[in-house]
Amino acid sequence: MVAAITPGEFMELRGRGERMLLLDVREPWETRLAPVPTEHVRMPMSEIQQRLDELDPQLRTVVICRSGGRSLQVAHFLERRGFSSVANLTGGILAWASELDPTIPRY
Repeated sequence: MVAAITPGEFMELRGRGERMLLLDVREPWETRLAPVPTEHVRMPMSEIQQRLDELDPQLRTVVICRSGGRSLQVAHFLERRGFSSVANLTGGILAWASELDPTIPRY
């Protein structure tokens, strides 16, 4: 079962020094329109399978998209591929904008 994490929880954990990868699975046009304002890796959902070897299956991976649907699918995919700690960022970049940074455009 994929864990859920809010944007605030993610930033709190990262602020305490927890090693985590934020994996943005949105399309390039989406990331240009509404960028994630913290360190992350961009890998569109359509490229995940081909680029899986670029990710560390032992590193806690938090997946983000626009609203949480695509990221949940990718999180399930990663779990099935043996990733040991995967979470879905609940509500995606829309929740991030609501909770943490209202300057991020909503689309």
